[in-house]
Amino acid sequence: MTLTRFSVKPLSTMTCTLADVASARREPDLVIEGTRVLSTYSERILPDKEIWVAGGRIAAVKPAGSYRGSGAKLYDARGGIIAPGLVDPHIHIESSMVTACAYAEAALLNGTTTIFCDSHEIGNVMDVAGVEAMLEDARHAPLSIFLTVPSTVPATSPQLETAGGDLTPQKIADLFDKWPEALALGEKMDFVQVAMGDERSHAILAAALERGRPVSGHVYGREFVAAYAASGVTDTHEAIDREIADDLLEAGIWLFLRGGPPTTPWHSLPHAIKTITELGASHKRIAVCTDDRDAEDLLLFGLDWVTREAVKAGMTPEQAWAMGSLHGATRFGMESEIGGLGGGRRADLVLLTDDLKPVSTWYGGELVVEDRKITPVLDAALSNPYRYPEAAYHTVKLPKALKLTPELPTGAVIAHTIKTELPGITLGHVTVELEPANDWQTHFDRHGLCFVTVVERHGKSSGNVAHGLLNSFGLKKGAVASSVGHDSHNIIIAGTNEADMKVALDAIEAVQGGVCVVMDGKVTAMVPLPIAGLLSDKRVHEVAEEVKALKVEWEKAGCTIAYMGFNLIPLSVIPEIRITDKGLVLVPEMVIEPLFEPA
Repeated sequence: MTLTRFSVKPLSTMTCTLADVASARREPDLVIEGTRVLSTYSERILPDKEIWVAGGRIAAVKPAGSYRGSGAKLYDARGGIIAPGLVDPHIHIESSMVTACAYAEAALLNGTTTIFCDSHEIGNVMDVAGVEAMLEDARHAPLSIFLTVPSTVPATSPQLETAGGDLTPQKIADLFDKWPEALALGEKMDFVQVAMGDERSHAILAAALERGRPVSGHVYGREFVAAYAASGVTDTHEAIDREIADDLLEAGIWLFLRGGPPTTPWHSLPHAIKTITELGASHKRIAVCTDDRDAEDLLLFGLDWVTREAVKAGMTPEQAWAMGSLHGATRFGMESEIGGLGGGRRADLVLLTDDLKPVSTWYGGELVVEDRKITPVLDAALSNPYRYPEAAYHTVKLPKALKLTPELPTGAVIAHTIKTELPGITLGHVTVELEPANDWQTHFDRHGLCFVTVVERHGKSSGNVAHGLLNSFGLKKGAVASSVGHDSHNIIIAGTNEADMKVALDAIEAVQGGVCVVMDGKVTAMVPLPIAGLLSDKRVHEVAEEVKALKVEWEKAGCTIAYMGFNLIPLSVIPEIRITDKGLVLVPEMVIEPLFEPA
């Protein structure tokens, strides 16, 4: 059978049927009995209920024992809690390294039935063709997937980096007009340009606002909030502390509290939620989200985990689940379809334990996860995934001869280095005086440095290569590399010697994308990402095992920030210093800085 968002008929075609079922004039398809119900509307857990489902939608929530027919399929919840499926208002499928179809498996295991994704990663590589391929993938997936149209491709001007895509205001407008799944404008990452009134940035905002579409944001620095809100941005997931969270709420901006594995840059929820727990703000315009997850963390730290983190931080279970379901749906105007257990809503349901851990999941009334295992109907859907266009498998285009390390200075110089610190989102700009030395290793040992190089991989330049130095990254030998260098997704390599860096680059080119670790001339771990250099074409558990092995070797190499934080080093919209294929970029000045200057 087909198991997609389109398997459930529009409510407009089902009102008579649902009214008949709710009035007991017609048999429901399914009755879930013996349950408590978590109401996201009243934020209560209601005892002794049963749920009547027809045509993939909720007909009614009734008192226990109300059903007396004989034609419905019965499911005994055995006193467990039934809640609406989780709604993730901000994610990037590409960060999981799997396709939309593969992503669905992990999401449903974690009780997530709807996601709003920003596919700017594949847009940066393949332009509109990449975004549309992701949308086709999403239509095949057994998950409700909606698009927040990528707004900042490339993230900065062509003078500062080279991207494979260029989503102009007209292209963005066309995506809105062509795809009904395109419900909002994705995170407007160039917040400095927005605040400064950049013409292109505001033309992109206009493409969404003229169509009545909400605009998602991405902002660092309280000084930018007022101008950002005045420009039409009405949500953000980048609140890193209670003060900016409070500013954003008072500016009329929805907050998506981002929870992530504590060792990564994506766990700001405990700090930002203090706008509620310490400053007394209401949670009514606050949702929770996951943002970025790799394949392993997607299975371990889903949106259900984030809701439990909200409980740890001071919310009640009922409030936390509402923030994970109804609030995200409300933000995008879909609360009449998802996010609650009212009549007519999709029967996207989750059976929970008392500590909010998902046990079973229904998607459009179909049982797709039971006792924490996928059912045959879901397995069948996952076994027939969308095949990306052939061009997506050929996006790493490199010249033959590349110099991967800078020349050793012959005299004393001041080096502009990139200091990496946990959690790894912002990077420090640290100048280091290098005295004359016979080799680079002397500098590395003395100052805690290693090479960092970004190689343009879209075939758009004559082979741009930029050299830099990482400070405090911890790499003692070998090299690490990734084709997921946000946001233009050029190849980023860190290393202690050019030979191992070349092995890493060649390994990525051979599989047309990936993340790898190299030691003594050998690849010790690799996650191949042949689709646009971003995605695997394997099932999520297979990729999760590859990622797990990568993390082991990454840690052995001594890297002080996780590889997903490493992937952010070229992201040239976050302070204080970045490196792209054009060189070192100072933020927010948005200017190129030379690696060396005279001492």
